[in-house]
Amino acid sequence: MTRTLVLVDGEHYPPTTRWALDTARAEGFDVVACLFVGGTEKVAAGELPDLGPVPVERAGPDLLGSVREAIRRHRPAAVLDVSDEPIMGYRERALAAAAALADGVRYVGADFALEPPIDGAPLAVPTLAVIGTGKRTGKTAVAGEAARIAARAGLSPVVVAMGRGGPPEPQLAEPGSIDVHRLVALVEEGHHAASDYLEDALTTGVPTVGARRAGGGLAGRPYASNVREAARWAEERDPGLVILEGSGAAIPPVPWDAGVLVAPTDLPEEFLRGYMGPYRVLLSDLVVFTMGSGPDVGPQLSVLISHVRGLRPDARTIVVDLFPVPLEEVGGKKVFFATTAPPAAGPRLVASLEEAHGASVVGTTHHLSDRAALAVDLEAAPAYEVLVTELKAAAVDVAVRTALERGAEVVFADNRAETIEGDGDLPDLLLEATRLAMDRAKER
Repeated sequence: MTRTLVLVDGEHYPPTTRWALDTARAEGFDVVACLFVGGTEKVAAGELPDLGPVPVERAGPDLLGSVREAIRRHRPAAVLDVSDEPIMGYRERALAAAAALADGVRYVGADFALEPPIDGAPLAVPTLAVIGTGKRTGKTAVAGEAARIAARAGLSPVVVAMGRGGPPEPQLAEPGSIDVHRLVALVEEGHHAASDYLEDALTTGVPTVGARRAGGGLAGRPYASNVREAARWAEERDPGLVILEGSGAAIPPVPWDAGVLVAPTDLPEEFLRGYMGPYRVLLSDLVVFTMGSGPDVGPQLSVLISHVRGLRPDARTIVVDLFPVPLEEVGGKKVFFATTAPPAAGPRLVASLEEAHGASVVGTTHHLSDRAALAVDLEAAPAYEVLVTELKAAAVDVAVRTALERGAEVVFADNRAETIEGDGDLPDLLLEATRLAMDRAKER
């Protein structure tokens, strides 16, 4: 029998709800308590339905908080929802699901069953996760900054990065082992040479373990992954901190001690307050909004921050922008710049390369993630001395190869975050999250 908390409403006659509870028991649910989520059509205002011997508790106006409190009181293995519209609609059920999954509890109903994405035993070392709301949000940039900060703090961190192009077996990339020639060799061997773990190793100077994942569930669990094995590899190095880096909206299925959520400032409101957005916020102690000086930044950002405050009042928030930083000197050279950033971001990225690094940018492509369009842009590019490119998507197999064939140099660029506004500077907030992970690991 599965120890179960049941969500019930006043839109059903109590005898009907009792019948539903009997059905649940027959299906293997051990009903230990019911949480009444509202409704007065079939139950008098101010009263609770008579559901037999099972205790019935009333949810407060904060549905998410009420479900979490009930879970902590009764410690169920599942939350069974036998309520219905209009009391529990899409948004309300997203909150109930977030509450259950964040506490490692299944959330099930008539035609759905959501399993907690994170399970298993935690690592033996402090663990920080950097997750996102989707692809191209800046997770790798934030995870890289966290790794550099942890290294400066003497924690000997190891990054575990999963990706859709990750290696079939966990692969360790040592600091200093990644350069243009090694990446081209990986392409020739049939591997994806722009996987996030390679970018992390190149830009952070810390050991990085690559993993792969396929698919992503509603709450972010990969359908298949070798992340746990990769995390164990990292753990065996006895680091002071393991940094788990998510992939797209998929999250590492390994428990962590503190979390960082990365989201773009133009994220649709419903993606944070609805669907499984609340779940990701509940997992996060710091929320980093990226692309903070883009053309779409406006009142919506205040709305997004307000949702974070409502879901996690103790979470820190910050707004940053990302700028390319060449990993080698490009001053005074004619540069062709390849990026995955949208065209609207082009002028400020080019200005940064020219003003901060002294480059003369003669051309740009924003098609690094579109191989066919990238090839067209590179063919039409004016003469250049250096290709400056992010290590993403088709950077190596298309952009680097083309540049080398033209006799140009190749310099990789890291995306570095600059704080615009928020609860502090990003380095300080990441160090704070790291210390939080270390404190919680001691309490396990």
